[in-house]
Parts: sequence; C-alpha cells; structure tokens
Amino acid sequence: MGAPTQNAHPALVLFALSVGAFAIGTTEFASMSLLPFFARDLGIDAPTAGHAISAYALGVVAGAPVIAAFAARLPRRTLLIGLMAMFAVANALSALSPSYPWMLLFRFLSGVPHGAYFGVAALVAASLVPIEKRTLAIAKVMSGLTVATVLGVPVANWMGQVLGWRSGFFVVAALAVATVTLVALYAPRDAGDPKASPMRELTALGKGQVWLTLLTGAIGFGGMFAVYTYVASTMIEVTRVPETYVPLILIIFGIGMTLGNLVAAWLADRAQSRTVIGVLLWSAASLALFPLMAGNIWTLSLVVFLIGIGGGLGTPLQARLMDVAGDAQTLAAALHHSAFNVANAIGPWLGGVSIAAGYGLVSTGWIGAALALGGLAVFLLAITLERRQADLVPAAAE
Repeated sequence: MGAPTQNAHPALVLFALSVGAFAIGTTEFASMSLLPFFARDLGIDAPTAGHAISAYALGVVAGAPVIAAFAARLPRRTLLIGLMAMFAVANALSALSPSYPWMLLFRFLSGVPHGAYFGVAALVAASLVPIEKRTLAIAKVMSGLTVATVLGVPVANWMGQVLGWRSGFFVVAALAVATVTLVALYAPRDAGDPKASPMRELTALGKGQVWLTLLTGAIGFGGMFAVYTYVASTMIEVTRVPETYVPLILIIFGIGMTLGNLVAAWLADRAQSRTVIGVLLWSAASLALFPLMAGNIWTLSLVVFLIGIGGGLGTPLQARLMDVAGDAQTLAAALHHSAFNVANAIGPWLGGVSIAAGYGLVSTGWIGAALALGGLAVFLLAITLERRQADLVPAAAE
C-alpha cells in the first residue's frame, strides 16, 4: 500500500468519504425498509417489490468492474466526484418513478456507481495511514454506511410513512450532492496512475484468492439481506406491531452493524482470517435464531441487533482483497462491493422464493443461516489453499 498520502487532512478526508457512504447506505437499506410502502403504491406484492432491491444490487455488480477497469487512470478525487454526481441523479429519478418498470430501471442505474465509489474510497482511506491501521481507516469510511442504518434509514422510513416513500430517495439525492461538495473540498488532489490500464486491472480476475474472497462475501453476506429485506413485512404480519415500530427496529439493527463494523476492523488489523471466520459463525447463529424470536417485539429486537453485528464482515474482506490483488487494486476493491451486492440480490431473491413457496416470512432466517455457512465454507477453502501454496514456495526453493 505504500506510505501514507502527504498533505492531506485524514480526518476531513475520511469524513467527506463517509458522507458518501452514508448516502449509499441510506438508499441501499432504506429501499428495503420502504418496500411495503412502494409495493402498495405501485400495485405489487412484497416478493415482486423485492426485485427492485435486486435491480439496485445488479447495478452495483455490473457497474463496479466496468468503471474500475476503464477509469483506473483517472485521479481518484475526480472519479469520486463523478460517481457521486451520477448517484445523485439516479436517486432523484427513482423518487420520480411513475411505474414499477421505471422503478426497476432507476434502481439499477442508482447501483452502477456504488461499488466503484466504495472501492476507490477504500483505497484513498488506506493511503492516508500506515498499513497496520488501514482496516480501521476503511472502517471509518464504511461507518458512514453503518450510521446510515442507525439514522438515515429510520428517518427515510419515517418520511416514507409521513410524506410518502418518494421523499426518502430525494433525501439520498441531496446527500449525494453534499458528498460531491465535500470531496471536491477535502479529498487529496492526485495525478492519477499513468501505468493503470484495463488490462492491468483485469489481472485481478486471474487470481484464485481474489475470486474466493469475493465469493465469501457474495454468499456469506446474503443471509443478512435475506432477513433485512423482509423485516418490515415480518414485523407487520408476524410480530403484529404497528408500522410506527419499524424505524425503531431499524435503529437497533444499525447500532449492531456500527458496533460490528468497528470491532471487526480492530480485530482484523490483528488477526484477519480468524476475524472473518468468527463473524461468519456469529451471523449463522444469529440468523438461525430469527425464526424462533420474530414473534415477540422484545426478542425480535435482540435478534435484529445480533444480526446487525454480523455486518462487520465487509471491512476485513476489503482488506484481504488488497493483500491478494497485486497491482489490480482498483478493480479488486470495486469488485468487493459487487460481491456484496450479489449477496444483496441473492438474499432477497431466495427469501422471496421461500416466502412465495409458503414457508412464511420467518423462513428467511433459515435461508440466511445457510448462506452464512456457505460463505464460511468458501473462506475455509481459501485459507486452506493459501497455506498449501505457502508451503509449496519454500519447498520449491530448496
């Protein structure tokens, strides 16, 4: 990663980047919490409305590698500003969606800059500090996303109830405009990397450890999305509490996710692989408890908090990608968020399949636990192969 970037004010840079993460986190998670409201307004059922969540996720998956590969030479500051400007426009259009097909299109476009923004922001954050503190620096940027689950999402949900679901997307567009301003003011001015090229970035795709790390996130994180997407519907139909309780439960989830993000980052700077394993086991256990605890508001609150802690998986995996990607840092960092949004597509889809098949809203917990264990299996394979390769290198040198 090299030495920290000089002549930058790390705290201001991290704050500017975290505001963008806050905007992205608000739209990503608020879309799920607003699902019952825009489903009702657009005349569709909850599983069908879940496809709008998947459309956003697919936008991330499609946009991140293309933007990262072809824009790698651009100054990172310029790229961040452009990505947030696109994000602002797409979310404003989402708020104006006249029908369900248009909603799908605009959610897809909203997702396109997501992965590249987080990937480039993570690289900028890591460049500001010594290597032994990089995971925590990345976590501070990502804390914008987790704080969004505490503040932005509940506020957007409340606005959706009081002012209509469209207001939530307008707020996100305004936050994106604020990010453009802050990044323009505080992000370090760099000249870009003249050696970068699409071909150099694409070398990441030839590394087995990159693929296995991405697959860990794509599968392992899907469980949280399977439950979170339908938690508002679960509260209304299973827990049988008023809609006004939904923002409170979302705040509890966000507190758990914020705590998990910071603690997992601190642990990962000391023991990266063991942290990933521990978080995945935690997620599997808490998601398996969800069907047993969803019937009562108090037990539901506890299990949602525990599931939120599992959101700490992202930052350790981001740091691992930096270790295994070689020179293809921009693409690998962006693909990390593609992988997590594959999870964002898989989780709601499998959850919707289970609900539509008649297994009930709480069955999303079992789907989630299975996905977390699947991610753990992939990661254990990755570190096993890595250790075997490490053992072969000294043997070949003898």
